[in-house]
Amino acid sequence: MTSILITDDEKDIRELIGDILKDEGFAVRLASNSDECMAEINAEPPALMILDIWLKDSRMDGIDILKSVKRDNPDIPIVIISGHGNIEIAVAAIKQGAYDFIEKPFNIDQLMVVVSRAMETSRLRRENADLRRRDVTSTDMLGSSAAFKTLKSHLEKVTKSNGRVMLTGPAGSGKEMAARFIHQHSNRAGAAFVTVSSATIEPERMEEVLFGRETADRGVEKGLLEQAHGGVVYFDEVADMPLGTQSKILRVLTEQQFTRVGGNDRVRVDLRVISSTTKDLRREIGAGRFRQELFDRLNVVPIAVPSLEERREDIPELTSHFIDMFHRSQGLPLRDLTGEAEAMLQTMQWPGNVRQLRNVIERVLILGDGTGPIETRELPGQETGADTGGRMVLGGAMATLPLREAREVFEREYLITQINRFGGNISRTAGFVGMERSALHRKLKSLGVVGGHKNGNGGEEDEE
Repeated sequence: MTSILITDDEKDIRELIGDILKDEGFAVRLASNSDECMAEINAEPPALMILDIWLKDSRMDGIDILKSVKRDNPDIPIVIISGHGNIEIAVAAIKQGAYDFIEKPFNIDQLMVVVSRAMETSRLRRENADLRRRDVTSTDMLGSSAAFKTLKSHLEKVTKSNGRVMLTGPAGSGKEMAARFIHQHSNRAGAAFVTVSSATIEPERMEEVLFGRETADRGVEKGLLEQAHGGVVYFDEVADMPLGTQSKILRVLTEQQFTRVGGNDRVRVDLRVISSTTKDLRREIGAGRFRQELFDRLNVVPIAVPSLEERREDIPELTSHFIDMFHRSQGLPLRDLTGEAEAMLQTMQWPGNVRQLRNVIERVLILGDGTGPIETRELPGQETGADTGGRMVLGGAMATLPLREAREVFEREYLITQINRFGGNISRTAGFVGMERSALHRKLKSLGVVGGHKNGNGGEEDEE
């Protein structure tokens, strides 16, 4: 996609422009009417189009072609030329998305300035698209726990359809990454992935941001929905979308078209919609803050994204990934973990989920001395976990208990922590703590730890 497509019904004009551009080192293709023009675009989208407004004996004029190209290939810059130029035609072309307007007879230097700028715009758009695709590829999902395998299985199934997906889960659990995984592995992977941050866009600007706007002085400014044409639009924290906007989004989902703010023309879009929320949308509906009809449209395939607590077994793999990622992206030290540090990470509380784990690892790599494996003392909250002699510092409540009661409290908390660490797998927990499986069952029962857990391979429940 590096050629320039010139469409003009006057042979002398299109060949003159073609020769000028060839002399400047550009690859050129020529079309004399709308059918030839559309055939060239369908064969291979050009990097830039130079398009005449008036095309004799053609099914479509230049404005019609402009609308069609901007609908299906919105990133192609289009320079309009016309021998009948006037301000109304120029404004009409710019409003429909033209990059610029040149009147015949044109000045060659003026033409080259416009072409050079438009080609630079085209190059930047291609590079941005490549960067987006590489960024998605580098954020592949990682994990081997039962909870993660279930999530990934659900995500892989929805990549094969065009159904709307609603991702639910706590903040920081990886809902956007799950949305990007769907996009990356679908037939829309080559198109845009556009995020709508419902919680951060000011309510009074939401419609302008989503639908774009048209003004006499600035022409067409595309909104996020139009930018996502052919790809995926991701409504992050959709529960925070203003009620008035919700009704308009519902209409877009129904009709697949909308009108820009300040405009009159209907804009058609082909979108796949993925949404996410940390809130209970049914409760929001009951409180009158979310529309039932929109919920029904968005919640076609509900998928729950587990918290990090539900997939503690994945923490070592995620940690290694983050260490490698920060080494490649920021040049931070490439360090291993001690066994104690790995175990500590698996037993810590993670209210911020995967996002918090990532931040902790970045902090440790930045503040550490950069040599040797990461140790427990470098982890947040562990700096005062032991005195200079290596002895554990007991909490006040534990220190006031008799030995027998303190031992029971410690054993109960220790075993519950290890069971959680191994995703409820009693066999693996027993192996780690150095007990027979049956002996661990008896110990748990004596400590009053009763309940069912599935093992990490999704097998039968271990009953305590």
